[in-house]
Amino acid sequence: MNKIALITGATAGIGEATAIILAENSYDVIITGRRKERLENLKQKIENQTNSKVYSLCFDIRKNSEVISAIDSLPESWKNIDILVNNAGLASGLEPIQEGQIDDWEKMIDTNIKGLLYITRKVSPNMIKRRKGHIINIGSIAGKEVYPDGNIYCCTKHAVNALTKSMRIDMLPHNIRVSQVAPGMVETEFSEVRFHGDKKRAEEVYNKITPLKSEDVADAILYVATRPAHINIDDILIMPATQASTRDIIRND
Repeated sequence: MNKIALITGATAGIGEATAIILAENSYDVIITGRRKERLENLKQKIENQTNSKVYSLCFDIRKNSEVISAIDSLPESWKNIDILVNNAGLASGLEPIQEGQIDDWEKMIDTNIKGLLYITRKVSPNMIKRRKGHIINIGSIAGKEVYPDGNIYCCTKHAVNALTKSMRIDMLPHNIRVSQVAPGMVETEFSEVRFHGDKKRAEEVYNKITPLKSEDVADAILYVATRPAHINIDDILIMPATQASTRDIIRND
């Protein structure tokens, strides 16, 4: 019987790539997100390309009532989640603190921190009951250091870093593994979302460099998820070869 993995934010980028690679490696996957059409397209793609089963849940992870309703709606055969990949997250805006937009701040805090907490709070008790499970949080280099104008995004990813460490301690007596995968620059919809749909500005972020791909990060997630039971990978920081920190980047001529 396949293990079951739930991936939040599976409608694009790292979440989509993670759902695919886990399904290719004999995991049945629960894919979640707010864009129903994308979820259905991903479900069809995975089912056409693999032998794994897919269940989609369309809800807003920022709303605890929707998280609870979605998880409660799972059929019995899908309730025993073995792996929770807390991937849903975003950056919104890039301004110094005194010019920041409150709506941007709340969107990042609600998604990156509160959404992660809501889904973990709902899923983890059943893992504890079964004494079986693995929680993998998707962090960021921005959770290890800060950069100009990245204040609130960095704050939220530092929170993910701290939460991962705290959850590792909390889950230790219950035989639940907890890990973090923290990427550097990954070319996804990330920058387009950050710049509120400004594609030209988003393209400039990755100009003349070779960033990570979603599949690179998904491969690291697969590695973390498939270690023997006596091994817990606490943290992986994965960077493009041309990036050494948030600000040290080599661009090709």
